[in-house]
Amino acid sequence: MADIKTTCPYCGVGCGVTATTSEAGVSVRGDESHPANNGRLCVKGSALGDTVGLERRLLYPQVDGLRASWDHAAQQTARRMQDTIERYGPDAVAFYVSGQLLTEDYYVANKLMKGFIGSANIDTNSRLCMSTAVAAHKQIFGSDSVPGCYEDLELADLVILVGSNMAWTHPVVYQRIIAAKKARPSLQIVVIDPRRTATADSADSHLQLTPGSDGYLFDGLLAYAIANDHLDHEFIAAHTDGFAAMAAACSARNASLAVTATATGLSEVALDAFYAQVCATPKTVTVFSQGINQAAAGVDNASAILQCHLALGQIGKSGAGAFSMTGQPNAMGGREVGGLANQLAAHMDILKPEHRDLVSRFWQTADLAPRPGLKAVDMFEAMASGKIRFVWIIATNPLVSLPDANRVRDALIACDCVVVSDCVDDTDTLRLADIRLPAAGWGEKDGTVTNSERCISRQRAFLPLPGEAKPDWWALSQVAKHLGHAQAFDYSNSAAIFREHAALSAFENNGSRDFDIGALATCSDADYDALMPVQWPMPIAKPEGTARLFSDGHFFTASGRAQFIDAHPQAAKTSSPSLPFLLNSGRIRDQWHTMTRTGRSARLLSHIAEPFIALHPDDLAQIGAEHEQLLSVHNSFGECVVPAMADSGIARGHAFMPIHWSASNASQARVGSLVAPLCDPVSGQPAFKQSPVAITPLRSQWQGILISRVALQLPENQYWCRHDIGVWQIYTLMGARLPVSAELMALWQGTEAHPASRKWASLDDALGLRHHIIGYDNEQPVLWFLAQPERPRIDEVWLLDALSQNQLSARELSRGVPSTGSDTSALVCSCHQVRSQRLLDAITDGHRSVEALGACTRAGTNCGSCIPELKKLLAEQMLVVSPNPEVML
Repeated sequence: MADIKTTCPYCGVGCGVTATTSEAGVSVRGDESHPANNGRLCVKGSALGDTVGLERRLLYPQVDGLRASWDHAAQQTARRMQDTIERYGPDAVAFYVSGQLLTEDYYVANKLMKGFIGSANIDTNSRLCMSTAVAAHKQIFGSDSVPGCYEDLELADLVILVGSNMAWTHPVVYQRIIAAKKARPSLQIVVIDPRRTATADSADSHLQLTPGSDGYLFDGLLAYAIANDHLDHEFIAAHTDGFAAMAAACSARNASLAVTATATGLSEVALDAFYAQVCATPKTVTVFSQGINQAAAGVDNASAILQCHLALGQIGKSGAGAFSMTGQPNAMGGREVGGLANQLAAHMDILKPEHRDLVSRFWQTADLAPRPGLKAVDMFEAMASGKIRFVWIIATNPLVSLPDANRVRDALIACDCVVVSDCVDDTDTLRLADIRLPAAGWGEKDGTVTNSERCISRQRAFLPLPGEAKPDWWALSQVAKHLGHAQAFDYSNSAAIFREHAALSAFENNGSRDFDIGALATCSDADYDALMPVQWPMPIAKPEGTARLFSDGHFFTASGRAQFIDAHPQAAKTSSPSLPFLLNSGRIRDQWHTMTRTGRSARLLSHIAEPFIALHPDDLAQIGAEHEQLLSVHNSFGECVVPAMADSGIARGHAFMPIHWSASNASQARVGSLVAPLCDPVSGQPAFKQSPVAITPLRSQWQGILISRVALQLPENQYWCRHDIGVWQIYTLMGARLPVSAELMALWQGTEAHPASRKWASLDDALGLRHHIIGYDNEQPVLWFLAQPERPRIDEVWLLDALSQNQLSARELSRGVPSTGSDTSALVCSCHQVRSQRLLDAITDGHRSVEALGACTRAGTNCGSCIPELKKLLAEQMLVVSPNPEVML
């Protein structure tokens, strides 16, 4: 067995992971020495060992649908790219990359595109989550600098969580806050969110404001601080510009709390209490994420937050500051190397001639891109209109993640050449690729990532590269060599790329740029392999790194002073009689992005395995629908068909859908097809949080579960979703007319005769309301199907094992549960597979606190993500919950 210290490939927390390989497979545990998590892991990180198998992997290059050698695939990629440049110019070429890339991959992609192809048409899916924070940091601080660190969240007296369901999206950092509150109960947590989420359930107060009104809330806070003279006048005078003009405009539009109350939907009493609390608490940290960023006026929203901290002097100090939580594991690393279309590498600005000159000289190129490129949404629009003729998509699935998904599909179809690098063999985007390049996956990749607190960590390989999969930097370098740039891309390993990246950050810097890791520019391969987590900046003079920025009051603007601007709040989209609901979108607890990794883990799928739309119970009743009924969600951009979920934490007139399902794993659940391509004018980040939709109930006559080891044609139905567990494919289906077994078998068998080794058996009830089929191949079960009017409740883990072992009695065969009984109630704790019925039994037996439930069932004792659900179960049983429940980690 071997232990390798690496990092988790999911969210921007950047947890350290210790991976152990053995004959039994891969197991993981939290790295106790890593400063981001100190040994903690959330349920997704804990399940990483479940996801490293080779099922559904892309293992060989393909050109025009045929397997090819790497040399041929790289040559074809280069030739088609060069042909496009010669016919239409370099701006007809685009790269679309990802926060899933390692920094070294990102660096090579940016260098090739901007430095040698000569276009800045390289953008990243970080445009969809963090570009607003980037733009706000730059216009206020002069640089894309996150001021603080995770420790500030533990040292603060007040933590404000805005636009973030941190308990589900960044659970390890959230549990650090909860643990700090347990040790110091005076620490206050305020959650600002239009939904009552798991995060809000553990807060001291929840401000359930009108969706999209965050800018008004923080603009009002500035006005309150000005009117009541809670300002840090000394800091403002010494370290900022533009305050007087900003203050006049802000005060004029916020004449009273009543104005802000009307804009936010909050009461004047609630506003006054919140504003007074912030102004009276010097150690305040505001954590903001997608609810702020994914808005048509997101940059103004984020800027208002930054300016509140500047005006109150709550920045550059321990336990104080504005903190942007990144969504992806290396969104920060991508920003460092210029992964966005309007950046240059090392946090330099493509619009500054002196920066273009510096990078040109360092890279020794005469072809550096002269201007910013197209941002993500504009890039795919240019594809649709024929301006972009070649695109290379790396480690992302834009056909699912971008807004107006149907238009994105049309754009990819229209593009002359689509190259996709991925580690899986089927995504919505990969289906439209002309050239497919197999990439290394987690456990096989070697490089660095940077988390939300600017901490650079090593992601180390501990598995061999399968098939012909290669690191992305290697594939990019091979194409660069075929384009005639061999000398500039002659990298022997990821360490060589990192040294170049570090050297560029220090090149002619002298403290003028925030990003400087010059202390690492001469590290040896051995030093790189042994690199410990460290926070930038770390110039040669400070190799130990820097926890907090701006403690000296110096900013990276031309004047060295932070800039106040008029961050004028703007109203978000609203509903209408024809589109009466506002749809929000985001993540759920146990899944990640489009589920290509997390969807392979049975324990992660056991919490929520299907897409859904969550509505207030009164709204469900008003439209004539029930919990789990199929709903059509539609507007002029597209339609989704998903089951309903009743959620009293959602305000009337609003709805929520998760982002994880695509055409690869569901019939019509791609939420991007409902989102307008409306973007912030500065950052180009799309507004995913308020999409007007109409919702119509559908009537399904049957619901079924299909489990198969072979590819089969599905019966006619309104809805299906799929996930894989090992060799088994599991489908949930709903249909408008209940089929009979003969029809189902006819659909599956088709017109060709099946081999004699394949047999089918069917079981129908006397009323024809319940149909069951099981298929055998060589006397082994290969298919199991159950359809009935109501949703089948099966024990999936038991059933898959029973099918694999061919151990099913007739009764078990027809019902999908063991004859001794099985708990098929809702899963609450994914870490320890604890279901609600077991918890209810424990409560009945007298275990009447979160701590007691944990001691009895182990629920809530690992990552803590399920603690809000434990509290809810306790509350529903009319039991008293401790106000400061112990969180065992």
